[in-house]
Amino acid sequence: MKTLSIDLETYSSVKIQKSGLYRYVQSPDFEILLFSWKYDDGPVQIADLLQGERIPYSVILDLGNPDVKKTAFHAAFEYYCLSRYFATSLDQWHCSMVHAWYCGYAGGLDAVGKALDLPEDRRKMAEGKALIRYFCTPCAPTKRNGGRRRNLPEHSPEKWELFKEYCRQDVVTEREIERRLECCPIPEQEHRLWVLDQKINMGGVALDMEFVNGALAVSDHMTDALSEQAREITGLDNPNSVAQLKQWVQDNADLEVESLDKQTVAELLEADGPNPDVKKMLKIRQELSKTSVKKYEAMKAAVCDDGRVRGLLQFYGGQRTGRWAGRLVQIQNLPRNYIESLDTARELVKKQKVEALKTIYGNVPDTLSQLIRTAFVPREGHRFAVADFSAIEARVLAWLAGEEWRLEVFRTHGRIYEASASAMFGVPVEKICKGNPEYALRAKGKIAELALGYQGAAGALVQMGALRMGLKEEDLPDIVRRWRASNRRIQDFWYAVERYALDCIETGAAAVLPCGVSFCRDAGRMMVQLPSGRRLSYVEPRLIPDERNRKRIYYMGMDQKSHKWRMLPTYGGKLTENIVQAVARDCLANAMTVLESCGYRICFHIHDEVVLEILEGGEQSQEDAVRLMCQAPSWAPGLPLNADGFEGDYYKKE
Repeated sequence: MKTLSIDLETYSSVKIQKSGLYRYVQSPDFEILLFSWKYDDGPVQIADLLQGERIPYSVILDLGNPDVKKTAFHAAFEYYCLSRYFATSLDQWHCSMVHAWYCGYAGGLDAVGKALDLPEDRRKMAEGKALIRYFCTPCAPTKRNGGRRRNLPEHSPEKWELFKEYCRQDVVTEREIERRLECCPIPEQEHRLWVLDQKINMGGVALDMEFVNGALAVSDHMTDALSEQAREITGLDNPNSVAQLKQWVQDNADLEVESLDKQTVAELLEADGPNPDVKKMLKIRQELSKTSVKKYEAMKAAVCDDGRVRGLLQFYGGQRTGRWAGRLVQIQNLPRNYIESLDTARELVKKQKVEALKTIYGNVPDTLSQLIRTAFVPREGHRFAVADFSAIEARVLAWLAGEEWRLEVFRTHGRIYEASASAMFGVPVEKICKGNPEYALRAKGKIAELALGYQGAAGALVQMGALRMGLKEEDLPDIVRRWRASNRRIQDFWYAVERYALDCIETGAAAVLPCGVSFCRDAGRMMVQLPSGRRLSYVEPRLIPDERNRKRIYYMGMDQKSHKWRMLPTYGGKLTENIVQAVARDCLANAMTVLESCGYRICFHIHDEVVLEILEGGEQSQEDAVRLMCQAPSWAPGLPLNADGFEGDYYKKE
């Protein structure tokens, strides 16, 4: 099949970083400036559309030709831009950015090119960002530029020629990346899933903009009121300044304060030292630092003219596992809701009844935070049907490791916290219920389940909140010992995964675990094949001895904190976490494919939860969606899936 590689440069007055691809392209002033392309390994060509050149008719025909594969580094962008003017089918497009991420790389075109160590003549040009700012976005009118609001080729012919070369070079880089990755192709089912993902992103979900605007107005009112209170307490001109406020707290609390982040403020509020004014100010800072208003601002920035927000999900955004990542509103980290009267709270926010919100709910910023999910609504005449996998990671881990007693729990009553406590402490599970003294063991079972499945120890229990739950630090090692003793097969699984990975890296030996997970390697990466057939890639794996001369596993990856491409360590428990989360992701992918094939419209999904839009009074239902989700994939026989959910007029967390 012939391959057509494409890169575009475009203009729009909408900021794509804040508003996303779909609102960007839907702007009335959107236009394609440059179109560069090449067939296979032929020469790169370019059409300067802004200056009257045209795309050859043969190329336009190939945009819709099923016998020509279309590729771009961020194919969702090129496809959506071109689909505004030309007939082109989404399933004929392939994304080399997703291909690179599938193969273990991360970041944009420049980052992937550097990670692959492309020669300089095949890398992305460094001048690109400045040229994009100059030609692709509006400019501020000044006396120097004659009051213009946009830069055109005639305003800097030299820059324009360099911009055209930059556009050509992106095609060269993208094609070289594809050539380097040909030995590790994306499975066809992943390409079909990418196509489904683009359809979900393009369809989007409706926003209740009356509610969003009300929330922003209430937030502004509260910010003004709290800021005024802060000025009265502190005497500072700008109490929102971290430097000024930190110094004020130190002067008035007589203690050293290194930061005023969320955790430090919470710790200071729990301490006995600070005087009432300091504590009052810290509570105000807590309220002012609520991030909910940022979500509402992101919604307003990204909503399209039809009231729907699009592009909320990034396919293969989870670097190690291939899970989805959030974009724009960042739906993957929405606050939970605990208040019971959501309908009342939403109406008060719409009507901007600040005093009523204070009276009923107390903390207004926290109330706005809890209501953020409810801004997502179905279109008129429809309802949301939400279906959510239950304890999916725990089920997958038990299935992979063959921990039979846990599988039996999931096949029957599903009360894994109680069952875990029962196994750990030798107490009949029937006794671990409210009203019995044995019920206190449930907390230990729960924290153990949340913290210890991936080779965690006492530190993992602390990080998960064991001490805040009232557990004593001296009791934590015993909890770890008891959990591991009652989950021998899971413990064996960690060590088997690490042993197979070590052998694979050192000798190149391929190996298969009983659950179907296998290890192999080539010159550049170790690959872990999942039961679904998908592979996880670890780039440039190597073994480095530690201080006790024990071999430790390292690979090249993107550091999540520094965002730099560097050597990262891993071990059996971490590899197990990657595998389990990846298999759970494949279960969600399978469920989405089944739901879509049965006619369900997926608006968005969060972690292990799918949000569907169903016709009121129609044949589709939440119960039927749950039934479909609970069907184990063909590659996972015996995996005891379970799901739950609800129907409603807006999204929430049940």
